[in-house]
Amino acid sequence: MKRKLLIAVLLVFCTIYPIFANSAWLTIGATFFIFSLVALSQDIVLGRAGVYDMGHAIYFGMGGYIFAILVTKLGMNFFAAAFAAVFLPALLALAVVTPVIHLRGDYFLVVSIGLNFIFTQILNNNPFRLTGGPNGIFGIFPAPFMGINFSSSVFIYYFAFIVITLTIAIMNNFDNSRYGRAFYFIYQDDLAAASMGINASYLKQIGFMMSAVLAGFAGVLYALEYSAVSPETFSVDQSITFFAIVIVGGQGSLPGVLLGTFAMFVLPELFRGFADVRYLIFGIAMVAMMVMRPRGLMPTKYGFYPKKLFGGDT
Repeated sequence: MKRKLLIAVLLVFCTIYPIFANSAWLTIGATFFIFSLVALSQDIVLGRAGVYDMGHAIYFGMGGYIFAILVTKLGMNFFAAAFAAVFLPALLALAVVTPVIHLRGDYFLVVSIGLNFIFTQILNNNPFRLTGGPNGIFGIFPAPFMGINFSSSVFIYYFAFIVITLTIAIMNNFDNSRYGRAFYFIYQDDLAAASMGINASYLKQIGFMMSAVLAGFAGVLYALEYSAVSPETFSVDQSITFFAIVIVGGQGSLPGVLLGTFAMFVLPELFRGFADVRYLIFGIAMVAMMVMRPRGLMPTKYGFYPKKLFGGDT
């Protein structure tokens, strides 16, 4: 009962938030949803498939850049550009992961970092004059459709809110499904899972594709929110941030990932007035938190396999 009440309060708060938030905090709210979506996609790979992927900004950036190129260079409408920005990262994830899916632990982590460096370098080199080089692409304004202004801050906020709400509901149901239980066994021990007849490599490929779809859509929302994309937004540093969000919040924990995103993104904004020391204080707080709660702020009791949306240790 308390969980349902808490969820209802959070939904009501997020629904009325634009009424009393100024433009800056409305942007922060929308960006929180966008980063939460990327963090949840990262958690599919890290907290469910058990793969140390520290190049996840590739799919986030690919979604944003594909959307930006199709809208600004080809004049494509929002829906067609968004579909391509979601579909193509999934194909890239499959192509990239298939030959290296057998790598484990630190080996895959190093590969993913290298791929992220390659991706950023490609963006900076401005191939075929499409990516804008180090400056990126600006002026991303899709044409209105049936009176919908896709560049409106209020529209982007509510759109991102609806997307993250649906994503959480779908992932919660997925975790408690047959495939979710298979991911749980892979996360615990993929060799033991294989001995039980579970095709670990195939499921990891599916997990990466699902993750890339979410990250690509987050890239679309980011391009809409800021009307611009640039290489530094999708660098290895950003990938490390998403990786840290999952670790800080708790691997496989849906509320933990949201709390981790809040801690890693919103809290530093609250201390923006202390620009000289805010990251020093924040860094010390992170170290202290990980010492006291090494499994994250809100870990789950059964690995990533929660019985309910807000189940597990708190």
